[in-house]
Amino acid sequence: MTENGTTVVIGGTAGLGREVAAHYAGRGHRVVISGRDESRTAAVASEIGIGVEAVAVDLAEPKGIAPALADVGSVDHLVIAAIDRDANQVSDYDIDAAIRLTTLKLVGYTEVVHTLASRLHDDSAIVLFGGLAKDKPYPGSTTVTTINGGVTGLVRTLVTELAPVRTNAIHPGIVADSPFWSGKPPEVLEAVRAKTPTGRSMRMQDIVNAVAFLLENPSMNGVNLPADGGWSLT
Repeated sequence: MTENGTTVVIGGTAGLGREVAAHYAGRGHRVVISGRDESRTAAVASEIGIGVEAVAVDLAEPKGIAPALADVGSVDHLVIAAIDRDANQVSDYDIDAAIRLTTLKLVGYTEVVHTLASRLHDDSAIVLFGGLAKDKPYPGSTTVTTINGGVTGLVRTLVTELAPVRTNAIHPGIVADSPFWSGKPPEVLEAVRAKTPTGRSMRMQDIVNAVAFLLENPSMNGVNLPADGGWSLT
C-alpha cells in the first residue's frame, strides 16, 4: 500500500468511475480498477496512470467476484460505480434484463463488500453509486428505480454491520459531460439545465468532488447524497 492509501474502484473503466480512479491516482494513491473485459480494463488502467492495477470482474456473475478480487490487498477507499442501463416497463417486462441488472447492482455490490470486508480497516470508507431514478421514475425505469431504491437500504445495513467502517451512497442526476449524456441532443440537456435551480448543468468533476467528500469526511456515514443541483426538486 502506498503512503497515501489504496482506492479500489469497481466499474472504473469509463464514465464517473474512471474519473474517480483518475482523481485518486493523481493524488498518489495505489488504485485498482475493475471492468468486465480483462484486456480493456488493463488498457484503461494504463491510460489512467503508471501503476494503476486492473482486475476483470462481472458483478452480474457474483460467484466470480471473490476469486477476481483475491489479490487486491488492504483497502482504504472502496467505490462501487459499476452500472448497466436498462429500459424495462411493466407492460413489456424483460425478465432476463431485470434479473441481470438487479443481480449486478444489489447482489454484486453486496458480494464485493463481503469479499473485501476483511481487508477494510476502522478508517476505511465505502461509496456506492445509486441514481435519482429512485425518486424520479420515468417510463422504462421500473428496474432502475427499484434497484436504486435498494441501494439506500444497502447503505443502512452496511453502516450497521461494518461499523466503524463508513458507508455512503451518491445518487447523481443528469451529468452533462458524462459519456452517456454528452451525446444527447443539445435541447435535451438545455431543458434539464433550465429546470435546475443552480442554473448550471452537472459535470463529472462535481460528482468526483462529492465522492471524495463522502470518502474523506469522517462524519459522513449512512448518507444517500443526491447530486443534481436541485433538479429533482423541480
